[in-house]
Amino acid sequence: MKVSTFLKRAILPVTAAFMLAGCGSSDSASGSKENVLEKIEEEKVITWGVKNDTRLFGLMNTETNEVEGFDIDLARALTKEMFGEDTEVKLKEVTSKTRIQLLNGSDIDAIIATMTITDERKKEVDFSDVYFDAGQSLLVKKGSDITGVDSLGGKTVLAVKGSTSAINIREKAPEAEVLEFENYAEAFTALKQGNGDALTTDDSILYGMADEDPSFELVGGQFTEEPYGIAIKKGNEDFVEKVNEALKALKDSGEYDEIKDKWIKAN
Repeated sequence: MKVSTFLKRAILPVTAAFMLAGCGSSDSASGSKENVLEKIEEEKVITWGVKNDTRLFGLMNTETNEVEGFDIDLARALTKEMFGEDTEVKLKEVTSKTRIQLLNGSDIDAIIATMTITDERKKEVDFSDVYFDAGQSLLVKKGSDITGVDSLGGKTVLAVKGSTSAINIREKAPEAEVLEFENYAEAFTALKQGNGDALTTDDSILYGMADEDPSFELVGGQFTEEPYGIAIKKGNEDFVEKVNEALKALKDSGEYDEIKDKWIKAN
């Protein structure tokens, strides 16, 4: 047997053993859960997932190039309450369709983006206590013959992809045609252009649209309950607890009400 052949046969098992050991180590590392709270405290940076297209809650101001709204101010207040003034606040745009994916992909640390707490979503993320009580409603052109979900038969209703609103309206008005859009801005534009008879989502968001264009109004009242929660990656109970403590502190001090009254005047 040649020496080179002998060496190859001797080296290959050893190499394979190292590779297997390396794979086992990698799998173990990938299976470990990231402690988001520790990361924030070490890096002194927190990244919130927020909406950029939702008036009153999270809307891009084209003049200042800054996102503004209730969710934004609450995120900053929570950050200060939890970590003090030295922690930097970063805001990353999310949509109803992308927010859970971005959270679980470590692009963001927490979601505060008009996100309704549901049993289905609890399978993918953990939620804080309720920070805002909303309810689904309908936005229509003033003078419309639509008065509520019972009058949607044969009508076209606009909704946003990935939202509970699209699911709910199909259950409440099965005879209506539902068109889904990527975000609220696109859906509202479609409504204004006459591409639908009504737009449905949480009343808190619809109030912002009616405030933007008074030729539209809400009808029918709330036909669902939509409690908003702050979403956090699963396995971070310590972070959820810290958020809940901070939220309670803001409510007890009256700062929460100040932020809410600043933005949600119609509620």
